[in-house]
Amino acid sequence: MKPIIFTRPAFTFLFTLIISLQFTFTTLAQSPNSSLHEGINKTRFAVVVGTGSVAFTGGLIYLSEVWYADRERVPFQFYNDNAGWLQMDKFAHSYVAYHQSLWGYEALRWTGVSERKALWYGGSLGFVLQLPIEIFDGMYEGYGFSWGDVIANATGSAIFIGQELAWGEQRIIPKFSFYPSPYPELRPGTLGRNIGAQLVQDYNAQTYWFSFSPASFFEWGAWPQWLCLSVGYSGEGMLGEFENPDFIRGESVQHIDRYRQYLLSIDIDTRKIKTKHRFLKGMLHAINLIKIPAPAIEFNSKNGVAFRPLYY
Repeated sequence: MKPIIFTRPAFTFLFTLIISLQFTFTTLAQSPNSSLHEGINKTRFAVVVGTGSVAFTGGLIYLSEVWYADRERVPFQFYNDNAGWLQMDKFAHSYVAYHQSLWGYEALRWTGVSERKALWYGGSLGFVLQLPIEIFDGMYEGYGFSWGDVIANATGSAIFIGQELAWGEQRIIPKFSFYPSPYPELRPGTLGRNIGAQLVQDYNAQTYWFSFSPASFFEWGAWPQWLCLSVGYSGEGMLGEFENPDFIRGESVQHIDRYRQYLLSIDIDTRKIKTKHRFLKGMLHAINLIKIPAPAIEFNSKNGVAFRPLYY
């Protein structure tokens, strides 16, 4: 029998971001990209390992003792959700894994770990942090282990590691934007009853981007390093994972088309904004996980091409 998959709570997404942001402020505020490493700094290493271990262990305890507390343990089961949510959830997994890997790498470099070891150990952090969640899903009723999610997690980490190996820097940055959609009014239990829940559960309101500066690839002296082009992907009209219901709470629902959206916009790489202030530098680095609102050109199968004066 195919399991019914319930939307994962906001905690899972926010938990991973909290870990990542903690790494960011712990490392970047202390100038983590310095090349003046002379062996491992034991104090810094203890801070990074201790903080990460406590947060990771606390998250696993929460999942096993709280989130899955009302679910029965079942024989390990699999679930194919690759066609769900127009693949928006896979972009979400990849996005989070990428930034976890980025922060893991920078945290280890701050401690003095060698470039190569930081790349492979820290760069794998996104995959490592999310794998236990997938395993837990396979062990409890109402969930299932998703190979699609595992591949998406691995892809996020691979995007980070691959760029470091190819260029020694991150030229293409996965980003996220959010703007509330009208659909939670129809299915609040599935898409979120408040903004905090919708931030994670309503894939109609999310867009995932890949931002890059042409100046990083071409000799365009007049093009600022901080000014980026950004390619985005989103979905629209989704009331359910695979298809929209015909009835909600016993009442018929007007048909809503589900379709993909492809976007082209501009963005700012806030890492490239020069400042000597350590706290501000850390803030600019953390903000870089979000795509700024800007004009965009949208392509979709329903409405064709449209210009969006300001896309959030």
